[in-house]
Formats: sequence, C-alpha cells, structure tokens
Amino acid sequence: MVAKRLGLEQVVKEFGEKRAVDQITLQVEEGEIYGLLGANGAGKTTTMRMVLGLIYPDSGRILYNGKPYGPELQSQMGYLPEERGLYPKVKVSEQIIYLARLRGMSAAEADKSLKYWLDRFEVPEYYDKKIEELSKGNQQKMGFVAAVVHKPQIVIMDEAFSGLDPVNVELLKATVKELRDQGTSILFSTHRMEHVEELCRNITILDRSRTVLQGDLREIKKKYPREEVLLYTAGEVEGLDRIPGVKKVSRQERGYDISISDVAAAKLILKTAMEQGEVERFEIKEPTLNQIFIKEVGESNE
Repeated sequence: MVAKRLGLEQVVKEFGEKRAVDQITLQVEEGEIYGLLGANGAGKTTTMRMVLGLIYPDSGRILYNGKPYGPELQSQMGYLPEERGLYPKVKVSEQIIYLARLRGMSAAEADKSLKYWLDRFEVPEYYDKKIEELSKGNQQKMGFVAAVVHKPQIVIMDEAFSGLDPVNVELLKATVKELRDQGTSILFSTHRMEHVEELCRNITILDRSRTVLQGDLREIKKKYPREEVLLYTAGEVEGLDRIPGVKKVSRQERGYDISISDVAAAKLILKTAMEQGEVERFEIKEPTLNQIFIKEVGESNE
C-alpha cells in the first residue's frame, strides 16, 4: 500500500470576516504529483502556506506521514513560491548552500547536491554567478534548485513553470517527474491546465475557498460528455452540418473540428466522411481539464 505522505482533513482558515479556506480535505501519496487548482483568490496559496507551517489552520488537521506539524519537518519540506525569493546580489552557491544548511544539510552535502543540480540543468558555470546576472528563466531554475537541493520528501510548487520558454518548461517537467519517480510528494498549483493533465493523477479544484471538484483526473473526465470530434480528410466532406446531433462544423487546415450534442453523431460523421473519400484521422475528443474547469468555476480562471 502506498503511504499517505500529506493529508489535509476538514481544514479551515479565516482572516477576520473572510473564510479563505473552507473545509478542504485532500491526500497526497508518496511519489505523487497532486494538482491544486482554482482561480485567483480561491484559497490555493493560503492552503499551501498552511501545509508549509507558515500559518496555522483555525480548525481541521494537517498530517505529515500521519503526524502533526513539528520543527523536524523543516528539513523534509521544499517550496517554490510564485514570487521568486532569491537575493539578486548574492552568488548562487552562497545562498543555495546557506538555504540547504538551514534545512539541516552539512555544507559539504549541500555543495555536492547543488553541483549535481547545476550539472543536471547543464549550467555548472552558474555556481559563482550572482542571481541578477542570470536571465529570468535561469533565475527561476535556481529557485527550483533552492526548493529541492536538500532532498525534501514534500515539495510545494506554486506556478512552477510561469515565465519559462518551452525548452525550459520541458526540462523542468522532466525533472519534476524524476522527483516523483524517486518518491517525492509534490503539491502542484498552476493556471496551466495542460501541465496538470500531463503531470497529475489526482486533483482538487477550489472556487471561493471551497472544493468544487476532486478526485482521479481520468475518472473525472469520464463524467463529462464528449462534445467534440476531430476529422482529418484528404478532401472536402459535404453534409456534415446536416447530421443529427452536429451543432457546429469548423473547417481547419487539415479537416474539420465538429461540435456535437450527442456522441451518437460521431458514427454518422465517420460514415459520411468515408463515403466521400479518405479519412486520415478521426477522434472523439475527451473534454480537456480547461473545459471542465470553466464549467465548474466559470470563465475567470486567470
């Protein structure tokens, strides 16, 4: 049985009259990337700060390997905040080794771990550079290194990939998957739904401080209707818009994107296309997490 690394049970946090987090319950297992989603102001950052022990719940419990928060957890937690927090005028090596020592590592261990990560990102020359000498994307990578250099069991990532170019996004995604495969538990928050679809097995969506959707992403998707058909054809297809259950037909570069109100229409679409020529690709698309999010929370997901 996989160990429950992190558990929140009916957690509530209030600031004056405002309830920022309202009875959130979730569990992150060992070696899992768990998606925590919601619009701005939904309660994500407050939840993450409580998990980190920076603020305390007003009621409910947060358990780490079955135990409440204690000072020994400092060495087991890593945090990559949305607002990057490294000092611009201090050398990469000086501050990351210092941060690792605060988390309980020896100077020698910290130095070895830092060099491993700089090599992993193919930037060993950053060891003696000041943060301000690096590009924004590379500053962000150093923030990631600072979060994981001490080999934490639990890592909290808030908008980990924001501001990175596509090459560095792929590099960081691969690294996050490596950490997962080594047993690290990651609580992952982002606005980018496609990253959640790729990385997370279980998710919680918050809206106005409450949980509106939670569970295994594959199981969640099965509960939502398939409303889109992708059709690639060698030539044009006539009569698609007259098929019962077809709501809208959009001509694309290589075929058609078709909105349907009834999944039974898909068979007729394929039959119609095959009667008129060669079908290169046919797919009844499952709903994206972005579409599900908008249905549950509304358009304000930025």
